[in-house]
Amino acid sequence: MSQDLAATSGVTEVEERSPSLLSRLLAETFGTFLLTLVIVGVLVYSPLNTVGGLGVALGGGFAYIAGAAAVGRVSGAHFNPAISLGAWLSGRISVSNMFSYWGAQLVGAILAAAVLFATVPQPLLALLGKENTSDAFDSAVNGFSQHSPLYLQTQGQAQFDWLPALLVEVIISAILVGVYLGVHDRRSKIGYAPVAVGSAIAALTLVSWFVTNTGMNPARSTAAALFANNWGGDGSGRQLWLFWLAPLVGAALAALFYRAFASVEPEGLELDEEDDEDEDEDDETAEPVAAQSTPAAEASAEETSETPEKTAEGETEPEKKADDKA
Repeated sequence: MSQDLAATSGVTEVEERSPSLLSRLLAETFGTFLLTLVIVGVLVYSPLNTVGGLGVALGGGFAYIAGAAAVGRVSGAHFNPAISLGAWLSGRISVSNMFSYWGAQLVGAILAAAVLFATVPQPLLALLGKENTSDAFDSAVNGFSQHSPLYLQTQGQAQFDWLPALLVEVIISAILVGVYLGVHDRRSKIGYAPVAVGSAIAALTLVSWFVTNTGMNPARSTAAALFANNWGGDGSGRQLWLFWLAPLVGAALAALFYRAFASVEPEGLELDEEDDEDEDEDDETAEPVAAQSTPAAEASAEETSETPEKTAEGETEPEKKADDKA
């Protein structure tokens, strides 16, 4: 009976650890929806508040932590095509699952941007000096040169060109993917992986917000650009290529570095040390065992020596009785 229960519980554990592909895709859609809704929402309504880059950083970090805590056990809490690429290159998911994750992440991000686009009050646009709802999304689009936040903050006196923007996006994406791979390693005993990744998102956003409005997530960048007006010759929509290329390159670098170094398991060294300790323990325990066996051996020898005497006495007594009768 207990074996049947154990077998049943074992099957249940396997099923819990291996959700279906549909469940994982729904989890990725939900998580990316939540992440994009918060980040793009803060940026769309940025003219009404003074939170700036700090608000975007904290919002993105908290949104990831919440989403990962809710559905991370189902899909792994990627919520980002760059993280999915890193997971594939590090051997954690298949290439078909990676592309499926990308599709789910894009759907979730676009749905979040669509909700924001549909709920912006029209009177608010007039108060903000916007002609239509798409103009409100211009502040949420990633860009460089004249579309970087630094250009707007300095009124055109300074800007980040495409090369510095590309370099920054590659670096922050590589760091993010590296943190994710590290805290989600099967040998890692960290119980606060969502907090670590969310903290990385917040910190990296603070560093890169003035540069490119912090891309680091192609799904989020695509969703914001689709609903903006800047698709002209000099529009930020034409700069979307950088916010796909840079995060994917950064993710590939992080995954390859991780596979080359961090994924090496020092099993041989650990086994050697354990063997040496076992040998020392055997040597230490051998002497007490020998010491304990000596009295036992002596006792058994005495019993053995006494047995023949008793036997001999037992044999002689009947002979003596026979002589007396005679």
